[in-house]
Amino acid sequence: MIFSSLTFLLIFLPITLLLYYLVPGIRLKNAALLLCSLIFYAWGEPLYILLMLYSIFMNYVCGLLMDKHKKMRRQVLIFGIIINLFLLGFFKYAGFLSESVSGLFGSFGVAVPARNIALPIGISFYTFQALSYLIDLYRGKFPVQKSFVRFALYITMFPQLIAGPIVRYESIAKELEKRTISPAKFGQGALLLIEGLAMKVLLANQIGTMADELRAMSTSLSTVSAWLGALAYFFQIYFDFAGYSTMAIGLGLMLGFTFTKNFDHPYMSTSVTEFWRRWHISLGTWFREYVYIPLGGNRVGTLKHIRNILVVWILTGLWHGAAWNFVLWGLYYGILLLLEKFVLLRLRLPKVIGWIYTTILVLVGWVIFSGETLIQSMAILSAMFGNGTGFFDKTALYYLSTGGIILFLCAISSTPILGKLRGKLLRTTAGRTLLTLVYVGLLALAIMFLAVQNYNPFLYFRF
Repeated sequence: MIFSSLTFLLIFLPITLLLYYLVPGIRLKNAALLLCSLIFYAWGEPLYILLMLYSIFMNYVCGLLMDKHKKMRRQVLIFGIIINLFLLGFFKYAGFLSESVSGLFGSFGVAVPARNIALPIGISFYTFQALSYLIDLYRGKFPVQKSFVRFALYITMFPQLIAGPIVRYESIAKELEKRTISPAKFGQGALLLIEGLAMKVLLANQIGTMADELRAMSTSLSTVSAWLGALAYFFQIYFDFAGYSTMAIGLGLMLGFTFTKNFDHPYMSTSVTEFWRRWHISLGTWFREYVYIPLGGNRVGTLKHIRNILVVWILTGLWHGAAWNFVLWGLYYGILLLLEKFVLLRLRLPKVIGWIYTTILVLVGWVIFSGETLIQSMAILSAMFGNGTGFFDKTALYYLSTGGIILFLCAISSTPILGKLRGKLLRTTAGRTLLTLVYVGLLALAIMFLAVQNYNPFLYFRF
């Protein structure tokens, strides 16, 4: 089940909210929310819910053991990390590793049998949350969570379960025990839910058809067509991912939880470094806290600093998917960030120049990321930089004429302009009334689109 579905919006969410608000007390609300979250996950993953429950139980027990046996805390932490990474590695990377080994050494008679193992949805997200809990518990940032229901709810809470943001335990530890549930908070969350739904359904899904169609023509694209396809995916992945995160944050508020912002207008960045401070903030924070800093961060020699950045970005690429284009994508950003750190940012370029080169580099990065294979990505990049079927063709004209309006709307919506306009409208009674009508209209329009269109991709199946 996904947020942008009629089943979720018209059946699951109303029933969940009704049950949640009817039961008294935080303990029963936690139990009700845990039950609904398990149903939410089981709807799409009836078998792999057993894997998630095993992960919850194992990490819960590790936490208790770390608390009870102080002298063995380190050993228990290492055990917990190994088990978590083994589960993630087996289900996400076993096939990729076997195919890679067979491909590299097949000519020498080396072949590793590969099995197509279905990837449990959201395993990367809930595994990283469990790891952060164990590591921070070891660091003494908070006391152990002795309630199994509260711990299980932290891992399984449906708003952030399958697509983030990656929530660190310490940020919601108090809310698991005591939280404010108010009409104002509920209303703010509902507005964010509608905003995110509009981003996903009215923008990402609409521009996504153009992205998919042009990507499928990777070997027969003109230069302009290739850039249009890259631009379409550039907007699709932003509004899809940011929209889903916005819905998750809104749903959290409706339930009394405060999740941190996950996107902050990343396409306004004037450097690649700034882009990654604004894009998928929770993932960047996770890698900084649990990989980059433990490796020494920037408090080491130059060579080790370079190593640390490259390690983090190769792992970031692999986290997104088990394929060579993700490895290349991670390495691409590692190199770009090193170039900025040691060269480009020291030049103090004008902001407009920084924005232009950042946008182009991010666009290129999304082409590497989006390809079903590395060969497809390279074909599109080749067409973008002059090795296509010409500069301009009928395909480019068609997509410019049919997709021009949605591209314009995406461009405007990716800036802070609409947010500033909303802030001004909230200052007056007439403005708030108008804004209410706009949000009701967006909700109705999104539901209509979901009812009549079959195109509603879920981009996070790789995670």
